[in-house]
Amino acid sequence: MIEFPNHSRSYDQTRRAVRFWGHDSALETTFFIDEDALRRIQPDAHLDEAGFLKAFDCNRDAICAAAAKVYVRGSRGSYDLVAADFRK
Repeated sequence: MIEFPNHSRSYDQTRRAVRFWGHDSALETTFFIDEDALRRIQPDAHLDEAGFLKAFDCNRDAICAAAAKVYVRGSRGSYDLVAADFRK
């Protein structure tokens, strides 16, 4: 089962996404949530690094829940969360 005890996150300008990490026992997995997904879950987010990080922080629980749904242990080195992962 994946957990998200590390509250570190960073904005990746090249991928236009916020990067965060999950842990499944000793395995660390990288997740990215792209700008479109962040705008879907927080439509009033400022469209800059600070705004996307704030949107991530305000919606961390929903983002981690979506990440846990797409995670398959040992399947990949990283996972991308997109707007479709956050349908209302």
